[in-house]
Amino acid sequence: MPGKILCVAEKNSISKAVAEHLSGGRFTTGHTRNQYIKNYTFTFDFGQLWGNCEVVMTAVSGHLTQARFDDEYEQNWDHPPPESLFTAPVRVKVDDEKQMIADNIKQQARGAKALFIWTDCDLEGEHIGGEVRTEALKGNRQLEVKRARFSNIERAHVLQAARNPINLDDRQVTAVATRIELDLRIGYIFTRYLTNSLRPLGGPMGLNEAGNKRVISYGSCQFPTLGFVVDRYFRVKNFVPETFWSIKVTHRRDNIDVVFSWKRNRLFDRAVVVILFERCIAARIAKVTKVQEKPTSKWKPLPLTTVEFQKMASRFLRMNSSVAMSVAEGLYNKGFISYPRTETDRFDKGINLRALVEKQIQDQRWGGYAQSLMNGGFSAPRQGRNDDKAHPPIHPVSWVAPAQLSAEEGRVYEFITRRFLACCSEDAKGQASDVEIEYGEETFGARGVVVLERNYLDVYPYENWNNSVTLPKFTLGERFEPTEAMMTEGHTTAPGYLTEPDLLALMDANGIGTDATMAEHIKMIQTRNYAFTRPRGGGGGNNDQHAAARGGQTGRGARGGRGGRGRGGAAAAAGARGGVEEFIPSTLGVALVDGYDRMGLETSLSKPFLRKEMELRTKDICEGRKTREEVLRESLRQYRQVFEQSRERLDVLKAVSSVYRGACQLYCTRPLPNLTSLIFIAVVQKIRTQWWSSSLIPFALHGHDGHAREGST
Repeated sequence: MPGKILCVAEKNSISKAVAEHLSGGRFTTGHTRNQYIKNYTFTFDFGQLWGNCEVVMTAVSGHLTQARFDDEYEQNWDHPPPESLFTAPVRVKVDDEKQMIADNIKQQARGAKALFIWTDCDLEGEHIGGEVRTEALKGNRQLEVKRARFSNIERAHVLQAARNPINLDDRQVTAVATRIELDLRIGYIFTRYLTNSLRPLGGPMGLNEAGNKRVISYGSCQFPTLGFVVDRYFRVKNFVPETFWSIKVTHRRDNIDVVFSWKRNRLFDRAVVVILFERCIAARIAKVTKVQEKPTSKWKPLPLTTVEFQKMASRFLRMNSSVAMSVAEGLYNKGFISYPRTETDRFDKGINLRALVEKQIQDQRWGGYAQSLMNGGFSAPRQGRNDDKAHPPIHPVSWVAPAQLSAEEGRVYEFITRRFLACCSEDAKGQASDVEIEYGEETFGARGVVVLERNYLDVYPYENWNNSVTLPKFTLGERFEPTEAMMTEGHTTAPGYLTEPDLLALMDANGIGTDATMAEHIKMIQTRNYAFTRPRGGGGGNNDQHAAARGGQTGRGARGGRGGRGRGGAAAAAGARGGVEEFIPSTLGVALVDGYDRMGLETSLSKPFLRKEMELRTKDICEGRKTREEVLRESLRQYRQVFEQSRERLDVLKAVSSVYRGACQLYCTRPLPNLTSLIFIAVVQKIRTQWWSSSLIPFALHGHDGHAREGST
């Protein structure tokens, strides 16, 4: 036999599944010093590259190594000072808890001719592969190193990956190593700076709920994530409703009440609307100026990405993103779905989608629909714009009986399968009718849609198209007297608090985290007691009034604007679904974000810009445009500048934190009830009176025009 091949997967479950496929179920199991890691031995013919070889298939358990500072920097938070960590040496060594796993790799590498890496095909997996390579080469410097490219552990896919190895991507390995070092330095520096600066204020800033010294943690993804939550919180609390007026015209024909909507939608000047309405009434007769009928469609969904899956799981499966990803990874490890961490929303032409559809025919719930696709209803999925070149969209790779899954696994598998079948279906089709009239020189319109073919909607209950409205016949140029015309009054409504789908969308759009880490960052701000969740609408609209007094000087003025424009009132109605949770910042979370925003830094730590630039620079490493040294130098220079500015304006942060500390004594990690709000307002007013002359706290007691705004404390 030509030699031994050492295969290493990212986790033991993948290692065992790959071993079963490559060996045809004929392998021996060897134990290691780590009870969760096994060595599976068998023979396999790799084809032209290595031929028929003995194989040892083993695994790691995530990252092998840990980046640390020397003990002199780790043990004392006061000395050396935090800023020394910008240049302190960083050591990368095998984590003590992973040493036995690393030893196993070195031992198995000694008799091997090649290392075949089977870690996940994403950035983190590539870096773990690099760690495995480093340890294996310590045992055998002559090893040839390859990696498998795979996105699921279905047998045919695994066999194909085994016979088509590729090289490890060293640029990706370097990019992740760079990000790890940056996160270590920046996290340590600002965590120590915040903790050492605010802990002396005492009270809840000094001690946590358990009575231990509080650590005020900073993370370059964690803080912008919290910033989104706090920003929306103040948009809600500072919102000032405005009255608007509109005109509605109704005409009854063929026992159908047709409502014509005003093309101007609404105006905020009552006098103008009165004049326009009176013109309509004076005209009496309306004229039909447009009649149009045309086919319309409701597009089927795009293939499923990780971020979209997390958003949909939160909205429809009532799972937070962290739980949803954990369940999806379990399904992947069992071989039921493809790799659940992907940015790709388009299927490669080489994937046999019909074969995947055919596997679902045996299911009692959607098997009949899958059969209809195989009988001629199949339509190629839409092609999205994103392709991470590593994994296809999330999809089922095999059918599994519901009895084999837990309740959570069943819901996730059902959603992924229905989404995939919907992607392989025709768009829903309908007939749209549009009628426009001119009434008193104003234009009004009515629209009707009749659903003719539901198509993908029959298998995808997460969307509907229920706005079927049949319009009676109107003729171009005809004149009629409307049955009713009326002037209506309404009020703008505040935006809703952020839900998890909202937060994920903001993080994705601003480059905060990756599809693999967003859920972790969201979980972290809750673990740190910077924010918490509650059922949407669960807290009432009038609590926490203490936070409403954020003024225009920070860019989040007390005047909330006209809802329905931009991120105004229209957003509130969209989140009124039962069971969806919304994020509310704790008083501690608000204090940190508000304090940094009031510092007036050129780039605030609570905004996404610094982290987004860092992510773009690490992408530059992946694509060969920058070196690790260049990215470290540029990113650390930016954060050092922010650090120096923070030290110069520390009094602002302390002053703002002291204000919130008064409320935080009892309610540091949850919102204040109304009674406490009243006490808090009194505390705030007292502190403002004492400190206003020093201009340490630029509270916006007045709007930009100098007049007190409704909603200000």
